[in-house]
Amino acid sequence: MKDFDVILIGAGVCGCAIARELSRYSLRTCVLEAEEDVCCGTSKANSAIVHAGFDAPPGTLMSRLNVEGSRQMERLSKELDFPYRQNGAMVLCLDPKDLPVLMRLQKQGEQNGVQGLRLLSGEEARAIEPNLSDEVSACLFAPTSAILCPFLLTIALAENACANGASFFFDTRVKKIDRDSSGGWIVQSEHDAFHAKIVINAAGVYADEIHNLVSEDPLRIVARRGEYKLMDKEASSFVSHTLFQLPGKMGKGVLLTPTIHGNLLAGPTAEDIADKEGTCTTSSGLEERSRKVALSAKNVPLRQVITSFAGLRAHAVRPDGSEREVHDFIIGEVKDAPNFIDVAGIESPGLSSSPAIGTYVA
Repeated sequence: MKDFDVILIGAGVCGCAIARELSRYSLRTCVLEAEEDVCCGTSKANSAIVHAGFDAPPGTLMSRLNVEGSRQMERLSKELDFPYRQNGAMVLCLDPKDLPVLMRLQKQGEQNGVQGLRLLSGEEARAIEPNLSDEVSACLFAPTSAILCPFLLTIALAENACANGASFFFDTRVKKIDRDSSGGWIVQSEHDAFHAKIVINAAGVYADEIHNLVSEDPLRIVARRGEYKLMDKEASSFVSHTLFQLPGKMGKGVLLTPTIHGNLLAGPTAEDIADKEGTCTTSSGLEERSRKVALSAKNVPLRQVITSFAGLRAHAVRPDGSEREVHDFIIGEVKDAPNFIDVAGIESPGLSSSPAIGTYVA
């Protein structure tokens, strides 16, 4: 049996951010990852955006960690040498009657501590982004929004944690978790057993299954699939800012954004599915992305699509069968499992929040 002080389950961006923070202390920390490398789940297939923080409800852990994480990201990019660019974002109002929603987002963002938010008219918005749809009547401009590469961020966090003494075990899927006589935890995979006083569950869409191994108070995570289209670098100059539509019940809507590598990205869709490995793309998803992104901009160069992909968001719902949503991150010690900490339901803005999640948990 391998003995540690802390066992982290999951080597996504949040797991690696936590591992990096823990590696600052005199602790024996290990990270158990079911896949063959870091960043193999939600962290690798998303919009790659550092959200400013205006969308999360004020007073939630999500809003606090989003704004803190966004502020930390530029400094972190310089420390760990991963690409980052603050390109700004525009939330588009396509119907004048929706202007109060835009104003509410601005007020909400200001309550959350987001700097520089301002409302622009349709004409002012098109002066900045000439390819915007003629239907855009106003927009909320968020200058602190940014883009990065999630994979390079996660690798940088993991490498730094490893250099500071954290141990990573790949192809290590957790099968069983038991209490030992001293109040610690024994975590078993197919081939190994690990012991530690503290276990941190950062298992993404599988965080509920890990949680439910130790707790009588169940957690439920639904996989929410988002499909994307990636366009060639020839389309890189089509827009310079990230373009959002007004957020809805299923998320922030279909966006259009440059990527840090010089491509153009459109997506995601939002579909709750039962299969937690269901990262296939669909013809209906392709059609939906094309139709919705055309509302934001004129003549989107969709003929320059070079690939499509899908990612899964870890969407938390009430486990009572009501399917009511949990509109916040679930981070904290499990009530009936002392020294077992959940980092669950980390969907958007999880990438943006990851540096702050690392600090908060550690």
